[in-house]
This record gives sequence, structure tokens and C-alpha cells, in this order.
Amino acid sequence: MAMTVQSALRWWSQTAGERDALIFEDDRLNYQLVDTWSSRIARRLHEGGVAKGDRVALKAGNSHIWAVTALGIIKAGAVVVPQNPRLTSAEVAKVLDSADSVALIADSSAEEFAEVADLVPALRTFTLDEMAALRSGAPDDFVVETDEEDMVAVIFTSGSTGTPKGAMLTNRSLMGIVFETTLTEAGFGTGATSLLLLPLAFTPGLVTGLLTSTVLGGTLIIERTIDPARALRLIDEHAVTALFGVPFLWEALSRAPEFERASLVSLKTAWVGGAAVPIPMLEKYAAKGVRLRQIYGCSEAGGVSTATLARESGDHPDSCGIGSVFTDVRVVDANGDECAPGQQGEILLRGPGITPGYYGDPETTAEVLKDGWLCTNDLGVRDEEGRLTFVDRIKDIIISGGINISPIEIEQVIAEIPGVLEVVVIAAPDAKFGETPAAIITVDGDVREADVVAHCEAVLADYKLPRYVIIRDEPLPRLPSGKLAKLEIRDEYADVPGQFEKVR
Repeated sequence: MAMTVQSALRWWSQTAGERDALIFEDDRLNYQLVDTWSSRIARRLHEGGVAKGDRVALKAGNSHIWAVTALGIIKAGAVVVPQNPRLTSAEVAKVLDSADSVALIADSSAEEFAEVADLVPALRTFTLDEMAALRSGAPDDFVVETDEEDMVAVIFTSGSTGTPKGAMLTNRSLMGIVFETTLTEAGFGTGATSLLLLPLAFTPGLVTGLLTSTVLGGTLIIERTIDPARALRLIDEHAVTALFGVPFLWEALSRAPEFERASLVSLKTAWVGGAAVPIPMLEKYAAKGVRLRQIYGCSEAGGVSTATLARESGDHPDSCGIGSVFTDVRVVDANGDECAPGQQGEILLRGPGITPGYYGDPETTAEVLKDGWLCTNDLGVRDEEGRLTFVDRIKDIIISGGINISPIEIEQVIAEIPGVLEVVVIAAPDAKFGETPAAIITVDGDVREADVVAHCEAVLADYKLPRYVIIRDEPLPRLPSGKLAKLEIRDEYADVPGQFEKVR
């Protein structure tokens, strides 16, 4: 029996079939139901022309149906390509094309299906309602077996070039992630209970949430949105052992009136990352006995590569740990030499969860994977004991609420507006999301802030829309090479919230 998601799901269905696998709102699905339902979905996809190794995009909001459908795609021998449900048709089509996707399953209107199908020829489309209807039916054990080196998912990230890049996740890399996690995290033992407050479509939701929980025979509680009062109740009611999220998620829970009364004693793994972490927030959880620990990772490494050691969470709250059992962390200078303690450099990762590369992009893969190490293009620094502290991103990516946003993608859209001469998008501090896009432009003619927002709304997902639009009279500063001097621009606009009003 190969080490695959299919094998794990079959095992838990046979040995712990009555155990809760998924909980969504008032619906509880045991392993036997998830196994047979996902097999019916797999059969439907197979009969609909989806073959082993085909990429199948999944676009919908959080639900138990999304989770079982993803497992059905995998049981069909196909590859899940999760899509942010907030993406526009044009954005979805771009990702589908990059992944050579043959099918799309979505909770979408007929009009949106038609728009995407027009942009992606020969695309097979299925609705989430079709998948939901397969919950009932005759017992089914349909499965297309795969090998350890076969892909499970292609997870797209926003690169600094604005071009979608799909990090490949294989059965082998997934099992490496799961095994390593169980060695270090008490909250992810066999049969543990996790609470997912993040989108299933992103790496933490799919990998750390759904797939890890399924392999471990655990219970995953999926929430549609973040409701702090409800989340706190669920933690205590279901004795949740693992919860992970960006800082504003943890902050939202801590500000709820119910926080003071909540026990939270069951939490064994509490991870925070994806944006700057306020020390006072860590202290607030520590007062309740919760060791909220900073993590560092990326989609190319399966999500979490290193976390603050539990015993050091109080003494080194800004640390991201020293790596993991099988995951090594280096910080190197521009020549690739190891940085001395206290010296900033690029963070490199090596371990079982590292992607084998970007789908269909050998050139970028070669740039990022060198001698077995993943070059993250992120800045970090290590102390004398090897603890890593994340400093900044070398790339220009904006991380808003834990979601990566490419400034170049927004710049390209704004540059289409007649009268816009120059545009640069930078990260502006935001109390809720950590960072938010700020567009700085020069114009020739009557271009107003509202025009910029309206144009962006027509082609970009709402979380990518700039919350600040700054129209300046002077040309943007440039380097001798002709490129925009982004460091100088960032320095000039270091306090955007204090100088300008939000436009949305």
C-alpha cells in the first residue's frame, strides 16, 4: 500500500468509521461517510473525462462539501488546484491556463462558468451542487491509486513578477510534512481535533488543515467565516488541540468579550504567522496558559517550516525557532555564504516538505531550488543559538491578512487607465490586516482616486484593491538604470495612514 491520501482515508474508514472526520456548522461527517461520498465524487469525475494526473480546479468558499470534493479529486487520481473564491473570471482563467487544468468545480453562476470557459477552451465544468448531491447513494469504493511521487495539489502563489506560480505538492512531500509535524506538535497527534478559521483554498487550510487531519485520522472543524465568539466556544466544546492563523485572527479572538471566560486549556498547538506579530497579543494569550508561537514558512515548503519552541515561547517571542526534526534553516549572504549571528541574509530551507518545483516552469524552479535548498527570497537573521527571526521580504509582496498580493499585478491594472503616467504599489501599515496596498501615481489629465478604484474593482478581487490612492505632482524617483527607486519611495511614504485618507 502506497503512502497516499487515498490509503489513509481508506484505513480510517475501515478502522474508525464512526469517528468525526469533518464538522461544519451543525453537520458532522464520520470517516465512513467521507470515504464513500468522496468515492462517488471520484467516480463522477472519472466518468466526466477526468483522468489520472489531470489538474482539477476547485473554487468555492469554505464548507464540508469543498473538503469532500477535494478528497474526491485526489481519489480520482487527479490533482487539486485550489482557487481563491474571490478571484475574478479572468484571474481564474489565468491560473487554470498556467496549470493546464482540464476541469473546474465551482460554486458559481452559469454566467461565470461561461466567462471562464470562453477563456479556457475545452474546460470541463462541474458545480458544487452536483458534488453535494452525491452525498447519498449506493456504497462506493471507487479510487484511482497513485504513487508517492504523484502530485496531490498545485498551490498557486503570487510572485513578485505578478505571474502565477504553482508549487507542486506530492504524496511524498505531504507525508513528510505530516510525519515531521507529529514528531514536534502535541496538537497534531493521531485523532486530534483542529479548528480551521482560514480559507481551505490556501496552503494552511488545504495542507495543515484538511490533508494533515485526514492522514492522521483527526477531526477538522471548518468554519465558513471568522466569528470570534463562536470560535472560542468551539475550542472548549470540542477540546480543540490545534489552531493556526494570521495575527489579526488571534487578535479578533482576544478582543471578543467571551475571551476572558474561555478556557482554551485544550490547545496544544497554537501557531501564528504571515504578518508582524504584536508582542502584547502573545502576552495576552500567555496569561491564559496558551503558548502562541510564531512560525515561518511558505507554500513552497508546505506551510510551516519552523516554529518557536514551546519552552522558549516566553523568552524568545520574536523567534521562529531553529527549524525542525528534518527541516534545516540557513541564512546566507549574497555570495551564498553562511551569515554570522546577527547578520541579515536570505533564508534558505531544506526538508521533506519542500516542493519539487513549480508546475510547468522549469526556469523558475531552477532559480529557486539550488543544491536541495529552497531560496525563499526572504530576509532573516539568526542568533548565537540558531534561532531564526524573520526580518522582511526581499520580494515586494504585500501580505494582507495572511494573503499574498503582488504589487506588480495591481500596477499593471492601474497603468491601463488613460492619463496614468506612472504607478507604484507599496505596502501601507494596516491595524487589521497588517498590510494593505497603497497606489502612488502621477497623471496627465483628470484622473481621480475614484477612477482608479472603479477600474481596479472591474478586474481585481476586492482584497487586492488599493485602500490608498495617492496622486502626486512630481515624477516618481528612479534609479540610474531607469527603474523606480522603490526603497526611496517606501521611505517617503513610510507613514501613509498618518498622511492620507483611505479611499475605500
